[in-house]
Amino acid sequence: MLTQEIIRKKRDRAALSQTEIATFVERIARDEASPAQIAAFGMAVFLNGMNTEETVALTLAMRDSGTVIDWDADTLGGPVLDKHSTGGVGDKVSLMLAPMVAAAGGFVPMISGRGLGHTGGTLDKLDSIRGYDTAPALSRFRKVVEQAGCAVIGQTEDLAPADRRFYAVRDVTATVESIPLITASILSKKLAAGLSGLAMDVKTGSGAFMETLDGSRALARSIVDVANGAGLPTTAVITDMNQVLGHSAGNAVEVRETIDYLTGERRDERLHDVVITLGAEMLVTGGIAPDRESAGLKLLGTLASGSAAERFERMVSGLGGPTHILRDTSALAEAPHVVAVHADRPGAVTTIDTRRVGLAVVELGGGRRRAEDRIDHSVGLTEIAGIGDLADGERPLAIVHAKNEADAARAAETLKQAFTLGDDAAAVSSPIIEIVT
Repeated sequence: MLTQEIIRKKRDRAALSQTEIATFVERIARDEASPAQIAAFGMAVFLNGMNTEETVALTLAMRDSGTVIDWDADTLGGPVLDKHSTGGVGDKVSLMLAPMVAAAGGFVPMISGRGLGHTGGTLDKLDSIRGYDTAPALSRFRKVVEQAGCAVIGQTEDLAPADRRFYAVRDVTATVESIPLITASILSKKLAAGLSGLAMDVKTGSGAFMETLDGSRALARSIVDVANGAGLPTTAVITDMNQVLGHSAGNAVEVRETIDYLTGERRDERLHDVVITLGAEMLVTGGIAPDRESAGLKLLGTLASGSAAERFERMVSGLGGPTHILRDTSALAEAPHVVAVHADRPGAVTTIDTRRVGLAVVELGGGRRRAEDRIDHSVGLTEIAGIGDLADGERPLAIVHAKNEADAARAAETLKQAFTLGDDAAAVSSPIIEIVT
């Protein structure tokens, strides 16, 4: 079967068979498909789409292009569960949720990604912890999951390697924004991690990858249908990204917010709603709780008892980080220049261009314009105002953490453009828009 004939068939809007898709993916993994052929296939799918059966076949083929981790749930003593987000600004939910679910009886082998563009990456946040290894050997990964109940790491060389090569081509050929390809890319890695249940956080709004609700619904529906078709029980929660999630955006600053959340020092209400909602989906899907209400109570119990915080600390130390990060955050870098940014005139925040807030973090050096860019983990934003907040001479739009005065000044100008103020406070809506099952 010639590679170009598979491309031709999809180019001509015909559905591909499972065998044709498996053959093409195998050739990607073996480096037998050229970058030009991968690009042509990606564009054919981008323009003509894939049905659910094709997307399931693509997902499974990319999963099977490398190692598939096999967990024995009976030996572990609980189901193997995970959560994944389509990406947002200030989204540190994974850092909180993994240890909470572990403390509730699940096991969470989370394969996460790095940030690119205006959205932050979970791995970049963890890289801000001195010593934390986001690329451990598989044996160490297994050991930490077994002992701490959770481990958050990056995609290894042997997990879904065809997806890694395919995505690298998509990233430079304007074919990233394809729902079938996004779905297969996300789920191939999750299936390779050997999960028994998954909760998806699909963001929508000005700071999301999918800005429109219709687009987010289509992506959520695709992920749920394909995941279940591939044998992975999955639900999706569509959440609002028209403002920053939590009160910080950056890397080390978000780890600090995570520690405050887990220890009860401070919890942002909107962030808390998203954490509990996604966690409840995980516990119900994994059979740990019979319904969402009891699942939520169980998760709250892990916070109240301190067991979730203890699991986080155990995970961090197990992967090379400090032993007592809950009590001593000196392993987290601090930016030397800290300045509050105030609005030019007082008023209530009515709208936020959340993407622009994320770009302010990138301008500080806390994000990437290109995949190879180095990150300054110390910089970022804290005390970010939300919709409905009064911004005046006392309450800033945000506090900038920068490496120098010039960077802080540039970020301040970007921030001022991101916030719209009015005389009357805007109504604050729930961050949970809908649940797709």
